[in-house]
Amino acid sequence: MALLECKHLYKNFGDRQILTDINLAIPEGKIIGLLGKNGTGKSTLIKLINDLLTPSEGEVLVKGLPVGVESKEIIAYLPERTYLDKSMTVNQVIQFFADFYRNFDSEKARKLLADLDLDPTQKLNKMSKGMQEKVQLVLVMSRKADLYILDEPLGGVDPATRDYILDTILTNFNEGASVIISTHLIQDIERILDEVIFIDKGKIICHEECDTLREREGGSIDAIFRRMFKC
Repeated sequence: MALLECKHLYKNFGDRQILTDINLAIPEGKIIGLLGKNGTGKSTLIKLINDLLTPSEGEVLVKGLPVGVESKEIIAYLPERTYLDKSMTVNQVIQFFADFYRNFDSEKARKLLADLDLDPTQKLNKMSKGMQEKVQLVLVMSRKADLYILDEPLGGVDPATRDYILDTILTNFNEGASVIISTHLIQDIERILDEVIFIDKGKIICHEECDTLREREGGSIDAIFRRMFKC
């Protein structure tokens, strides 16, 4: 059984069709890049998987069950925009996550914060956007989830920090879990990807293992993406 399945998934907003017949199966133990230009349906797909939107047609299954209360325990989701109460300190947010999620590891979170030189006594509203994004990533990666979905996890951080964050992702998700990363920074994340999904105009146009795709197309994932999505 696949960890995540999307079956004949459609999403419309009024008369505007955003996703068309999305069929997808994500196995355990993979790091997968969800790649596409702006406005192609990536964020809509992520929200459907996280039960934040309702499909117009089709279904999303997590471990064989429809998305709902149970899947929120299985999935750790990093949205593109922060949802944290910025009047709280980092310590308070850690306690909030510990109270809310049974699978949250406070000790692990504090270690990652220390590695990133983040002060747990500081309020979020006193931190830069990049620092807030680091805190949110630490919170997500400190959950013992089966599926991690990260929407633009590198957007607000400097290039020097990106490698550390990628290594954090690599070394801190559960054995047997999978990670879906949606990003525009393909060159930065390519080294950690097992598979890629290319989405264009609301349709999946490619879902393949990275090594197979590189060998067939004769280039990096970044170069292949640029060729396929050339304006």
